[in-house]
Amino acid sequence: MSQLNIKGLVENIRTRTNVYTPIIEAIVNAIDAIDQSGRKDGKIEIIVQRSNQQPLNLDSSALADISNIKIYDNGIGFNQENRDSFDTLYSDLKIEKGGKGFGRFMFLKYFESVKVESIYKENNNFWLRTFNFGSDKKIIDEEIVTKLDKTNEKTTLFLENIKENNLDKKVDTFARKILEKLLIYFINDKYVCPKIIVGEEGKTDINVLNDCLNKENGEIQKVLFEEFILKKDGTSEKFQVKIFKIFYPHNQKSKISLVAHNREVTEVLLSEYIPEFADDFFQEFENQDKTKTKKDYIIKTYVLGDYLDSNVSLERGDFKFSDQNSLFCDFSQKDIEYQAAEITKKIFNEEVKKRVEKKREKIEAYVNNEAPWNKEYLQDIDISAMPYHLDNEIIELEIHKAKFKQERIVKAQVKNIVDNPESKIDESVNELISKISKAEMSELAHYVALRKTILGIFKKSLELGDNEKYNQENAVHNIIFPTKKDSISAPYSNHNLWIIDEKLNFTDFVSSDKPLNGGGSGRPDLIIYNKQMMFRGGDEAGNPITIFEFKRPQRDDFITGSSKEDPVDQVIRYVNDIKEGKYKTPKGRDIYVASNTPFYGFVVCDLTQKVRDWLFKTKDFKPMPDGMGWYRWYDNNNLYIEVISWDKVLRDAELRNKIFFDKLGI
Repeated sequence: MSQLNIKGLVENIRTRTNVYTPIIEAIVNAIDAIDQSGRKDGKIEIIVQRSNQQPLNLDSSALADISNIKIYDNGIGFNQENRDSFDTLYSDLKIEKGGKGFGRFMFLKYFESVKVESIYKENNNFWLRTFNFGSDKKIIDEEIVTKLDKTNEKTTLFLENIKENNLDKKVDTFARKILEKLLIYFINDKYVCPKIIVGEEGKTDINVLNDCLNKENGEIQKVLFEEFILKKDGTSEKFQVKIFKIFYPHNQKSKISLVAHNREVTEVLLSEYIPEFADDFFQEFENQDKTKTKKDYIIKTYVLGDYLDSNVSLERGDFKFSDQNSLFCDFSQKDIEYQAAEITKKIFNEEVKKRVEKKREKIEAYVNNEAPWNKEYLQDIDISAMPYHLDNEIIELEIHKAKFKQERIVKAQVKNIVDNPESKIDESVNELISKISKAEMSELAHYVALRKTILGIFKKSLELGDNEKYNQENAVHNIIFPTKKDSISAPYSNHNLWIIDEKLNFTDFVSSDKPLNGGGSGRPDLIIYNKQMMFRGGDEAGNPITIFEFKRPQRDDFITGSSKEDPVDQVIRYVNDIKEGKYKTPKGRDIYVASNTPFYGFVVCDLTQKVRDWLFKTKDFKPMPDGMGWYRWYDNNNLYIEVISWDKVLRDAELRNKIFFDKLGI
């Protein structure tokens, strides 16, 4: 035959295969050889050999890697017909069994060398054929055929020097993986699988794979065999679903496997379709001494069918049809997997329902305790599609999806009513109004809950820090209104003037710690104009001006300092400078102040005994009835000043919002 670039063929194998793929390929070939021989005592042995190189961890009990594998079978062997088929690329000798004539190249992808020793019977004589898998131009290399005296058929495949060792080191685990991959051969009621043994060279312990399914309370248990039919555009395909429990899964997850010609081709996590399958399940067993033992297990759902057999790829690592729906195939991989997942869900429905309820409880706990403004949307969330392992971020994201979906529906309905002159105000409109109200109530509840959080931060800012010192003035100031900002650079949503007084939320212009006239001019902590003066017509004589000065919690040294530190004098000085025309509007125009322009000044500080004495004896202020503030009216300046404590600001803000917090249960 023509020579091949075998190295190129091997390097271009791209489908989803792994080191177990050629091992399974070899075992399946051995099964085929035994079936071809017609014998009833078929036997396959898989013997692993370990590397001579010791593990690096110096643990005397640590196992060396498996480096070589021998696979024996007593099938028909490499007679001339089978030999010629093997030497033919894309041979169709076993086409009726799904043979592609390509699997042999998978061996060289994972092993450095592959050798065959085959004793077979032909023309009433026994022969020994030996050869290597070629890695250059020939499929069969270094072939030798020798005539033998009478003996028995036996073929040995040597897989030597594994390239990338991802094999499990424990023989029991290795055998279990092989069994899972070959499980389809053991569950066919119309087929008797040859005896398959897995062991280690030099060891007497063996694993007989055929016995694993027959053991009482065995590690692999059959759950269900069922069929389903997919229909599309007048065509239909029948599929078989075979579901198993796999106990002691060792970090494996529940999966759906699509099978072609008795070989597992693709697998997908069941949790991609049913999130509740993300975790292992548990089953309780009674021991001989009547004690109870819990074993964890996963679900393995196999799907078989002629459609899969006829659409498997050349390397048997994928299918020719698309993952998604396509015009070029009748049924997609997702169509098949989805139906298999639904059947699996039905079988484990009680456990799935329990897990869905756990998800629901977690979502409700988050909403009730941390996001009560979202209560109205609980019924709109698709809980079944949410991951089983939820965190608050995922829950919040799903709630936002539900909100967005509802808002789109409501907007479309509103538009239809508004744009349609024939629309009538009936019960459907009332229902629509209730939906709009639900959205607005949710936003309001969110805003109120945010206030609760901000007040908690504000309270914390008034306490001693970890360094046993109080926070600087700016820390408290920034919570109320960011320093060096104004209403333009810090919009309504970025400040919390409501902490001081709800009316301040409705002022048009605020400047925070910015020079009133540019350069080095005065910088009130806060100056508030009832109307924004950067637009023509905004500067009116009746436009009240409010000035705030903040002092760090527990600070009282300003009572004996210079007039620059005296907050009452600071407020008076700003008022006089504004009246004398020293400052301009934010657009550089003169500030028009009449004799009756009202001014309000607020000094916020802690009312220590020194500050109280200073206000009473030196500043001639009068105490408020609650004892948490002092006030004075400066008639000549048309100025009213209050000196209030941080505790009063916090207490009053909490009292004003308490009814809202109570209604939300926060």
